[in-house]
Amino acid sequence: RLTKESTKDILENLLKRSPNNYGKFEAAVADILANVKEKGDEALFSYTKEFDKVEVTPETIRVTEAEIEEAYKAVDASLLEVIRKALVNIRSYHEKQRQNSWFTSTENGTMLGQKVTPLNRVGVYVPGGKAVYPSSVLMNIVPAKVAGVPHIVMTTPPGKDGKVNPSTLVAAKEAGADEIYKVGGAQAIGALAYGTASIPKVDKIVGPGIAGPSEILVLADETANAHYVAADLLSQAEHDEMASAILITTSTELAQNVEKEIEGYLKVLSRKEIIEKSLENFGYILIAEDMDEAIEAANEIASEHMEIVTKNAFEVMMKVRNAGAIFIGEYSSEPLGDYFAGPNHVLPTNGTAKFFSALSVDDFIKKSSIVYYSRSALQEIHKDIIQFASSEQLTAHANSIAVRFEEEDKKEQP
Repeated sequence: RLTKESTKDILENLLKRSPNNYGKFEAAVADILANVKEKGDEALFSYTKEFDKVEVTPETIRVTEAEIEEAYKAVDASLLEVIRKALVNIRSYHEKQRQNSWFTSTENGTMLGQKVTPLNRVGVYVPGGKAVYPSSVLMNIVPAKVAGVPHIVMTTPPGKDGKVNPSTLVAAKEAGADEIYKVGGAQAIGALAYGTASIPKVDKIVGPGIAGPSEILVLADETANAHYVAADLLSQAEHDEMASAILITTSTELAQNVEKEIEGYLKVLSRKEIIEKSLENFGYILIAEDMDEAIEAANEIASEHMEIVTKNAFEVMMKVRNAGAIFIGEYSSEPLGDYFAGPNHVLPTNGTAKFFSALSVDDFIKKSSIVYYSRSALQEIHKDIIQFASSEQLTAHANSIAVRFEEEDKKEQP
């Protein structure tokens, strides 16, 4: 049953997954970063040998055009076609987020504005390890490309054969990565942050999983299809043991049916062990008194992905304040957003959807304020600024304005 207490307990439990609680890794990661900062390539190559069991050198660390061509031959033609279709949707969605510089002026000689400039160098980290995610390659590179970033640098761990997964390479090439390096883990982040002889320093680093483990929350009433809802919950639980899957419903019958459906799916799904651990630690089915109570709890939890499967889904959506991405109706299941629809799948987790947004073009631009005043425009208001600065005892601030009108102000004095 959903209560204030159960919501509080769930929030506390979910926050255990926060990177802030990864204390046992902190010292090890700090050592790796410090080592990469100090020793550069030497540390980078050494850690790659230790963790990935691969020898890399200044000559082999960067992926070559020949390796990319080889990857194209290894990738199924139908998968390449799907990647290209997805790219069209992702690019089209992010193009709508573009911002332009703007200026306004007045007749008395002022001009104010905002200059929008893309970042110069961006690092995209693409994980390897438990799974390969070419979809994340697209989601991280496309908004940077649309924003106009001229240098997009990607790092990803090599396999034991010293090569990068072909679908990852093909996705990177299709999306527009400028440089790709075979290095992963904290050492790759360190290289991007500090720069080494082989990998140039970047201005910003993005990547999936940086915010924390995946999560889904389904808001449903008696009209929802239990077979679908159970499938959607498990689509996130399979990511890893730390993933969270939550159903909040106003229907006891639906809750019971979803539980039965989950048991059925677990008999046939390949990542059964991971799903079971995820559900055991961070999976919940909660029954609310009414939809308002359900929505209130959902806003508190502020899930990365939220599905709304109710008879008046758009009305419910209007009351949702906190969610990374919202999926409406029974044919808008979460994987649609992961792969194909267009919105970004790099999303805020661990309650950060209360104040963070999906990765977007905004993450790859910066805005500079523009201020121009003519002499007459400044003269009109200069005494106001002097008074304000003086009230804060910042006499040099006041003086910077006052010196421009010393002669006139002297004449005005009795």
